[in-house]
Amino acid sequence: MVVAASAARSAAAAWRAAAGAPLRTAGRASRPPLALLPAATPVVAAAATSAPLTAAARGGRWLGGSTATTPPPSASSGGGGGRVSKPMGDYTSLTMLGANTPASAPSPAEAVLERVPNAHPGTPYVARFTSPEFTSLCPVTGAPDFAHLVIDYIPGDWLVESKSLKLYLTSFRNHGDFHEACTVAIGRRLVDTVDPVWARVGGYWYPRGGIPIDVFWSTGEPPSGVWVPEQGVPGYRGRGLTDGEPEG
Repeated sequence: MVVAASAARSAAAAWRAAAGAPLRTAGRASRPPLALLPAATPVVAAAATSAPLTAAARGGRWLGGSTATTPPPSASSGGGGGRVSKPMGDYTSLTMLGANTPASAPSPAEAVLERVPNAHPGTPYVARFTSPEFTSLCPVTGAPDFAHLVIDYIPGDWLVESKSLKLYLTSFRNHGDFHEACTVAIGRRLVDTVDPVWARVGGYWYPRGGIPIDVFWSTGEPPSGVWVPEQGVPGYRGRGLTDGEPEG
């Protein structure tokens, strides 16, 4: 073991000498210059230049804010192989997606709900959004209300843009209204924005005052032949209940 350790130290000293670095400086071995690192060593020099690592870094290693190897995939290339496909539509009208936006609007009335073109108009399918931590306020007491929302709709020519929907739902956090009013308002705002073939909102509210209130709204019956899964949110059950029956 002593012989092996001595041989390792000798090999390290020979490598440092070949690299042109002093063997010892103030009692400590000095690091070889960055350029003399073996080629297999991963290089990330952005930290030394305080340059932020952006999305372009995915294309290769970063050296002070510029790629050192493979450039990022072209946006004009086709799908497959990890390449980025060209956008199918004009999204310049969007004001929230990709922008630094406030956490929420002051109120639902002031929130902006945006839309994007449906890539498959005329094809019946269901899109679902789930908000398991929706919050609002009681309009009388100001106490917080909590709900699990499930939003289903069959798109027509438009889809609701998901970031704007998230911010719209968040705007209810400081909004005072009853469970029924909040649930129906969300469904009607969705219809006004994207004019879907069909839509429904299930509002599964947690108990306050000992009574859970669930609210269900829809535009009518869904078209036949469209797969509309159950929302899968069970009714609220208190502790000690199994399959809806008292224990014991």
